[in-house]
Amino acid sequence: TTRGPLVAMLRSAISRVAVPAARRLAAPRAAAAQARFISMSMPRFAPKYAKSHEYADISGDIATVGISDHAQGALGDIVFIELPEVGSKMEVGESFSAVESVKAASDVYGPVSGEIIEVNDKLGDEPDTINKEAETGGWIVKVKMSNPADGDKLLDAGAYAKHLEESDH
Repeated sequence: TTRGPLVAMLRSAISRVAVPAARRLAAPRAAAAQARFISMSMPRFAPKYAKSHEYADISGDIATVGISDHAQGALGDIVFIELPEVGSKMEVGESFSAVESVKAASDVYGPVSGEIIEVNDKLGDEPDTINKEAETGGWIVKVKMSNPADGDKLLDAGAYAKHLEESDH
């Protein structure tokens, strides 16, 4: 029959074109899956906290700084944040920003010392990002730490939870 050679010819053409195309399409998915596996299997350093309710998520000499989830909950709906300038200095215990909510205004204090190298400009237009994701997308600044030992003086998550429990009584 004439159908046999035609089917064989179509199968051959499909395997020459479609199979390599499918492999090219699958490669990025496989790479993304591998990257997710690697990132999930690598240890993540947990943020550390100041008693004044700021956190520092430290990686090498860079600290990502913001207010804790507890602090944003206590403030309520955040409506404005005063963002510092890139290049300005942050000192431990000194105000570097201010947050205004429907309930109150509050200074934000430096948990570490160093130079501000990045500011989360998204917060200027969407300050409520802090309410939604205080310790992830709601970070305020990234700081190149001048004294990495500053991180050693902060509380880990367990000590911070204990501090919160004790301060509620």
